[in-house]
Amino acid sequence: MADSVPSSTFPLDDRNINLLCASLLIQTWVQLGLREAVVCPGSRSGPLAIAAAAHPDLLAIPCLDERSAGFFALGMAMRSHRPVILICTSGTAGANFYPAVIEATARGIPLVILTADRPPELRHCHAGQAIDQLKLFGTYPRWQTELPIPEPDPGVVRYWRQMALHGWERSQFPDPGVVHFNIPLREPLAPLLQADLAAQAPHWHLNFSLTTYRPPPAPTIALPADLPPQGVIIAGLAQPVDPVAYSRAVARLAQTLGYPILADGLSPLRHHQDITGPVISTYDLILRDRQTAHHLTPQAVIQLGPLPTSKILRQWLEATQPRRWVIDPRPDNFDPLQGRTLHLRTTVEAVGLPEGLSLNLDYGQTWQSLTAAAQHHLDQQITKTTPLIAAKVPWLLAQYLPPETPVVIANSMAVRDVEAFWPGSDRRFMPYCNRGANGIDGTVSTALGIAHNHRPTVLLTGDLALLHDINGLLLTPQFQGHLTIIVINNQGGGIFEHLPIAQFDPPYTDFFATPQGVDLGRLCAAYGVAYQRIEDWPMLITAIAPLPTTGIRLLEIPTQRQRDAVERDRWFKDWPDGAGSVEIPPDHPIANF
Repeated sequence: MADSVPSSTFPLDDRNINLLCASLLIQTWVQLGLREAVVCPGSRSGPLAIAAAAHPDLLAIPCLDERSAGFFALGMAMRSHRPVILICTSGTAGANFYPAVIEATARGIPLVILTADRPPELRHCHAGQAIDQLKLFGTYPRWQTELPIPEPDPGVVRYWRQMALHGWERSQFPDPGVVHFNIPLREPLAPLLQADLAAQAPHWHLNFSLTTYRPPPAPTIALPADLPPQGVIIAGLAQPVDPVAYSRAVARLAQTLGYPILADGLSPLRHHQDITGPVISTYDLILRDRQTAHHLTPQAVIQLGPLPTSKILRQWLEATQPRRWVIDPRPDNFDPLQGRTLHLRTTVEAVGLPEGLSLNLDYGQTWQSLTAAAQHHLDQQITKTTPLIAAKVPWLLAQYLPPETPVVIANSMAVRDVEAFWPGSDRRFMPYCNRGANGIDGTVSTALGIAHNHRPTVLLTGDLALLHDINGLLLTPQFQGHLTIIVINNQGGGIFEHLPIAQFDPPYTDFFATPQGVDLGRLCAAYGVAYQRIEDWPMLITAIAPLPTTGIRLLEIPTQRQRDAVERDRWFKDWPDGAGSVEIPPDHPIANF
C-alpha cells in the first residue's frame, strides 16, 4: 500500500518538548508509510507544522483555506489509498474540515487529522481562539482522542508514540476512515531551545525502526450454490487499488454466473471492456421503457458496493424486488431500498464462486442486444446535436480524452450525465467522485488532490460546484501536475430543471437555480489559472486531445439550462420501445414507476 519506507530514521527535533513530541508523531507515521501532509497556517499548531515541513521524506503542502485543505487531502488519499494528515490551529479552523471528514468517512477514505488546541487552563474563559474541540467531528471519526500536553517525561512521550501507532492502524482497519487527534499545546510554540532536553531524550528509547503497516486481506466468503440462472451484476462506484485485478475478478464472476454487468460510469468496469467484455452502460435508458423493464425482471442481483446513481435503476429494483447479494468489505448498509439483501463483507477479488450453476445465456444476450441498440440510438441523437448541450460533453470526453486519464466528476447533473451518456470502452479511464455524502462542496480541491503529482487529470463540473469551492484555486502555486477543469456554465443548478419545483417561479430561479453571473475569465485571471471559452464542439476536441502536462486551466462551456433539459429529455423520449410486446398487468408495481 505504501511506497518504499525510509531506510533510516530522521533525527527527532529536541529543541523543546513540543517539537520533540510533534516530530515523533511525524517520524512514526513516515516510517509506517505517510507521504503527504496538508498544513494550514496558525500559531498554536506551530510545532506540528514545523515537524511536518522539516521531514525530508514527507511532502508538506501549505493551504490557506481549511475547507479546501480537507478536500485536497481527501483527493490525495482517495488516489493513493493511504492516509494523508491534515494539520490546523485551534478554534474554528478545525470545524472547516467537517465536510471533508463526513465525505471521507462515508467513502472509507483514510485521513489523520491533527487539531492543535489551547491547554485546559485557557479553555472556557474567553482566552480567544478557544472552542470545545473534544469530539469536534461528532461520531464521524473511526477513532478520536486527545493527547496529553507534552512534558519532558518518558512515559508521556512514549504514550504519544503508542497513540500514533494505534491511530494509524485505526485509519485503515477494520474500516478505513478518519482518525482525529486533538492536541493541546502550551508555549513555546516556536522552535525555542529548552535547556537539558537534548541530554534527556536519548535515554527514552524513541528511535527504533517500524515496518510499514498493511491491513490484513479480506476474508473469503462464498456466494450461495443455488443462485438462480436469471440475474445481473450491478456495479456502482469503485476505486480499487488495482482496477485491472478488480475488473478481472468481476469478469470471472460474470462468466461463472452468466450474469450481464450493469456498470455505473463511476465503476472501472465501464472503462475496462478489454478485460470484462461488453458491459451494459445504457441501463438508465433501457429501463425507461416499462415493458422492457418488466421483461428484464431479474431473479437475483449481485451488487458491488453502493448502488449507481440512476433513479430509474433504483425504481426498477424496488418494483421487482429481486434477491440481492451485496459485496463490499465495509460494515455499512448498502441497501437504501430496504429490499431482500444479504451483505457479504469481503471484496469481489476474495469472494468464493459456486460451481455447476445452470446459466441463462439468453437473458444476458437480451441485455447485450438492447444496450447495443440503445447506444446506437444515443450516438445518433447526440451526433446530430450541434448546439452546446451539457449532456453531450461526457459522450465526447469518452472518445477524445487520452486513455487512462483520471476523470473527476462533480455531483448534481455532471455525475448523472456521465452515468447516462458516457459509453463503455477499453480506454481504462480512472473515474473519481465524492459520492459518499453526494455534496458539491470541495469539488475543485478534491480534483487538485487527485491530480497533484499524478497523471494529467480532468474535472467535469457545473458552474455552481465550481464556485462553491473556488478557494481551491488558492492551491495553484503549490500544485504539481496538470488539471483541466471543464465547466458546464448553464447559469445555475441544471438538475432543478428536471424537478417539479421548476414549474414554480418565483421562487424557482432565485432560490433553487441560483444563477451567479460570475465572469469566469476574470475569476481565472485573479487566481493565475489559464482560461478558454469553448464556442463549439471542435474547439473542445482540440483542447482535450492531447492534454497539457503542467498547470491548471479552465475550459468554460456555456449552455442554457432549459435547452439542456429539453434535449436530454428528448433523447430519452425518442428511445424506441425495445421489448414492447410484453404486457404489464395494471396492478403490477412497475406499471406506475
